[in-house]
Amino acid sequence: MKILIADDDPQILRALRITLGAQGYDVITAGDGKAAIAAAIEQHPDLYMLDLGMPHLDGIEVITALRGWTTAPILVVSGRTVAADKVDALDAGADDYVTKPFAIEELMARIRALTRRTAAPDAEPVIRFGDVTVDLAARTVVRGEGSAASAVRLTPTEWQMLELLIRNAGRLVTRQTLLTEIWGSQHVADTGYLRLYIAQLRKKLEAQPAAPRHLLTEAGMGYRLVLQSDSTSPDETTSAS
Repeated sequence: MKILIADDDPQILRALRITLGAQGYDVITAGDGKAAIAAAIEQHPDLYMLDLGMPHLDGIEVITALRGWTTAPILVVSGRTVAADKVDALDAGADDYVTKPFAIEELMARIRALTRRTAAPDAEPVIRFGDVTVDLAARTVVRGEGSAASAVRLTPTEWQMLELLIRNAGRLVTRQTLLTEIWGSQHVADTGYLRLYIAQLRKKLEAQPAAPRHLLTEAGMGYRLVLQSDSTSPDETTSAS
């Protein structure tokens, strides 16, 4: 797999080139936004890792340019910790966001999650997490297995929210995206809807709704469905809010 890393810090570029290269990735580097666009056009990477604070073209401008012609995953790796910066990057078309300084194990987990999604861009007909099985084609949800299995009834709105999270499994889905997709753009400020329906989904699908392992909250930004609970990261707030 070919990864383009764009960052104006040469030490980070060198460290990531060595680390990812040792994992078998073909790494391309760029020191600014214009160089990143040029490398993207020439090399056609399978995944992008972008800093936001780059010269010539900043990360948001690069994301916007890339999304004009590629659907390859974009992982932002930035020192900006303000929620608004993260939301701007995600709304521009980024798929995920890691804050510097980061643990290399977390970074590799995020890359693996994005590459799994690339290998199967459309959600599989049957998705499993915890003891839950969701059949997207049949629009059914079951908890448990064998004789212990029981159907879970979801309201139309709960199903819409779950399906949207499933089709973006492993990625953060912003509050604005959920509100717009489900209730329309006139409700982008009505975050109470999200808290209510996420709480209901957790009651129906999580083993411990007060300590969710799959339907995770990222404070101030949105929600993420984690299919394998051991892939959660330290910055994910698994609250019921």
